[in-house]
Amino acid sequence: MQIIELLTPHYEAAWLPWAVQYFFLVGMATGAALLASWGTWAAADSAPAKALPLAIVLLAVTAVAAPVSLLADLHQPARFWHFYAHFTPWSWMSLGALLLPLFVGLSVALCAAWWLGKHGWMRLIAAALVVSALTIVAYTGAEIAVVRARPLWSNPWVPVNLALTAWLAAVGAMLILSLWVPAGRHAKVRAWLGFLGGALSLALLAVAGIWMGSGITMRTPSFLNAMHLYELFPVWRISLWLSVVLGVLVLLLWFRPQLWLHSRALSVALGVAVCAAAWGFRWALFMGVQGVPKYGAGLYVYHMPLGGDGLMGVLGVFGLCIALTTLVLWALELWPGRHQHALPAASA
Repeated sequence: MQIIELLTPHYEAAWLPWAVQYFFLVGMATGAALLASWGTWAAADSAPAKALPLAIVLLAVTAVAAPVSLLADLHQPARFWHFYAHFTPWSWMSLGALLLPLFVGLSVALCAAWWLGKHGWMRLIAAALVVSALTIVAYTGAEIAVVRARPLWSNPWVPVNLALTAWLAAVGAMLILSLWVPAGRHAKVRAWLGFLGGALSLALLAVAGIWMGSGITMRTPSFLNAMHLYELFPVWRISLWLSVVLGVLVLLLWFRPQLWLHSRALSVALGVAVCAAAWGFRWALFMGVQGVPKYGAGLYVYHMPLGGDGLMGVLGVFGLCIALTTLVLWALELWPGRHQHALPAASA
């Protein structure tokens, strides 16, 4: 009788928490860009137009903070430069090196045009920004979905979930900002944000249902892998049921606006909950899935370091967002009338 022992080597995580921060922030930036563009082209007395300052503040913060996380994930400037010195058009990551600077430039240009009151320029920039935002959604989703070695990544619903959760987080962040930005205190704006949040939550529920239905009937690799993890590992079961409970609570709150519409505490709680859910989805997608060996059994237990590649990096990015938000809100308070002529009919 011969005994053969197979040893599975332990690999370090390829995607670090910096990647979670980048995909979270750049996804919210695309949501803010789409909402800002909507507000730019909408009628002046409509809810999207009245919510434009909220979208502009969020866009300014996330469009600046997201590339910082990406550069930190690359670890060294030389890797970023290699995307341009050795361009590979068949790589989504290489394409992203061209798409992201264009998106950031258009986002900053739209914010500047709004601040200066250049409404004609805003509409031109907004039209280009919508296309650019959709390219960012496509490249970030495809960058994960093309990894065939991991069934939980290599399925067509990952890009859709990334987009929907990011846009839901953008709505949640705008709901939080509405407590400090005067334009967001309008009941019409808050009700509109509630409608968007409910619609996106229902869309996520529909996508989850389609994924489960197709997985059961067609025995798709991603669904089978998810069931395997659910059956064998308690941490995945706990994560799933916590997600279900949080999702149900958020969905109920969206469709009960009388509970949070006039409550600052519940508005903040709802906004933080949807942002945390979107961030948690990315943590599970990147860090959790990397803990599943490509070959072999068991899980790689990821222990977050306390330094820049772990906890301090995560907290540092959120600190940067808070600092940028404070700076933008301070500028709006210091020059409150600077941008009022951006939408001429808004004061009517």
